[in-house]
Amino acid sequence: MKQTVNFGAPAEFGMHHFYVDIPAGPREAIYIYEDYGFDGDESRRETTECRVVLARELWTQIRDDARRDFNARLKAKKQNTGSWTTGTVKLDRFLGRELCILAWAAEHASPEECLIINQKWLALRPEERWWLYSKTASEAGRENQTQCGWRKALYCALSDGTNIRLQPKKKPKMKKKKLLGGEAPLLFDFMEKGNI
Repeated sequence: MKQTVNFGAPAEFGMHHFYVDIPAGPREAIYIYEDYGFDGDESRRETTECRVVLARELWTQIRDDARRDFNARLKAKKQNTGSWTTGTVKLDRFLGRELCILAWAAEHASPEECLIINQKWLALRPEERWWLYSKTASEAGRENQTQCGWRKALYCALSDGTNIRLQPKKKPKMKKKKLLGGEAPLLFDFMEKGNI
C-alpha cells in the first residue's frame, strides 16, 4: 500500500496533489493550490496553480463536511485520515478537485447559504464532482476567475440561487404598423416580398 499524508496525498516527493494553505491568523483567507509535481521527471519545473482564495468565515462553514466526507472514504480504503491544521494540508488530487468544487460554490455565498451548498455537494457522487471540476477548471480555474461561467454556475446550482440578482429582461418595444385588412401578415407573405 502506498504511503499517504494528510487527506490521502502521496508521501512521495514531486507527485501531483492539492494542498490547502491555512494561515495562523483567524481572519486570514484560505488558499487552495493544485501542485502538478514533477510527474516522475525531476528535471522538469514544478507547476503550482492557486485555484481559489476563500474568506475564512466561508472556509469555517464548509471545512467540517469536507473533512467528514473525505475521512469516511479514506477509512473505507484503509488509509490514514486527515484534519485541517494550521499550515499546509495536502490532499489526494481527486479529493482536491472535489474540495475546489465546494470552495468555488461557497466563494459567492453567504454563511447561511453554505449549509445548502454543503448538503448539495455531499449529495454529489465523487465522479460528478470530478466532472464538474474538469469543466470549471478548463474555463475558470484560476483564483482570479471568480465571475466566469462554470465557476459562477456552481454557486447557482449548489445554493438554489435564491440570492441571485438578475436584471429583468426588457421586452423590446414593437412599432405598431397598420395592417391592411386587420390581419397579421403570414411568414410566407414576408418571403414573397423578399424580406426574409
